[in-house]
Amino acid sequence: MPAPQTVIQAAVSRLAARAGSSLLDAAAGAAVLLQDAPERLRQEWRLFREEVEQEAERLEHGEAAGSRAHHAAPSPPSGPADLQAQIDALRARVASISRQLDGPR
Repeated sequence: MPAPQTVIQAAVSRLAARAGSSLLDAAAGAAVLLQDAPERLRQEWRLFREEVEQEAERLEHGEAAGSRAHHAAPSPPSGPADLQAQIDALRARVASISRQLDGPR
């Protein structure tokens, strides 16, 4: 049976080897992330700009539609058929917005 001091040295040696291997794996992973970072940042920046442009267009069109709606006197619904028509129009608008958000696949 090996001496206790030898067992301790062997344990420390194996722990160091495992820690070194883990550190090397972590360093390799970090290197890959750093290589991909500039392209990822460019992509995110491009997407952000597109989102801002789309939001600006939506706000312009929404404000234009909203200002027209403020000038026209709203007509009260005359019955359940009108309420159902409003619900259907809202559902269609939600579906349209959802399709725009999903975008081409």
